[in-house]
Amino acid sequence: MTNNIFEASLKTIGLLHVNEDSLKLINSEAYKSYIKAMYLPKGCSIKVDFTIYHTGEPSLFFISPNQVLSIEALCTEQGYFIFYNRDFYCIQIHDEEVACDGLLYNNINNMPMTVVPEQDAAFINHLFTQIQSEFELKDSSQEEMLRTYLKQLFIKSTRLWKKQHLNGVLTDQNNDPDAFRQFTQLVEAHYKQKHTVADYADLMLVAPKTLTHKFKRMNLPAPNDVIKNRIILEAKRLLVHTTLTAKEIAYELGYDDPAYFSRLFLIKTGESPSGFKSKYLGQGQLDAGPAYLASEA
Repeated sequence: MTNNIFEASLKTIGLLHVNEDSLKLINSEAYKSYIKAMYLPKGCSIKVDFTIYHTGEPSLFFISPNQVLSIEALCTEQGYFIFYNRDFYCIQIHDEEVACDGLLYNNINNMPMTVVPEQDAAFINHLFTQIQSEFELKDSSQEEMLRTYLKQLFIKSTRLWKKQHLNGVLTDQNNDPDAFRQFTQLVEAHYKQKHTVADYADLMLVAPKTLTHKFKRMNLPAPNDVIKNRIILEAKRLLVHTTLTAKEIAYELGYDDPAYFSRLFLIKTGESPSGFKSKYLGQGQLDAGPAYLASEA
């Protein structure tokens, strides 16, 4: 499909144009194991896990390896699809460089779409044009140049994300947006073992009430809701994409009492685990409730 790929010493990064020719490949399992970034013009529809997003303006999406992605409707203009592996760039290792872990990726509050305002579109378009050109050069410094452009994309996108999703909290000295990012990272790492706000407050060296108040000031969902919704998302994925039973999924997610877990699932979704699975697989519907982002990238 493309010659826009760099591979060396287990490191891989590639680029596809999003159009009719690439649609089937992008929607297949071919890139499931990769970390992905997409830049789509207005007029597209993309499904991430159990939610569909429509691009009223040019938008960026950052997709982790275990998220289920499909492009539901193409735009009149083509977009860009970047895929890369952790050996090429691991956002956890390089977190201090770009500070996108827990925001663009691993964001369990499910805010995957970053709109690109008109005044920033020229910069984003330039980045993708330069990435495209770099693949064509095949120069000895290609790897580092591609990594540099990728880092610029992360930094710019993180700035845009904060402006759009944190409702101006960055200008309020009483707020602590880094607490949200740290909490997100910890929940993603421990949600199968740790199920309470107190568990994460201990890891963050704060009181549970302090953590809850921080989130309330930033107009974010309560920490307990974030934890439970992350668990429920994983349960949905396992129900739909594996052959595990509801009882096995309860154990997988750290619940010794499957009946308790089934009640939690019913409270959060309005359906039993078996009911949700039958409905989704039988009808392919997307009304299973809010989805929350997942998995480390």
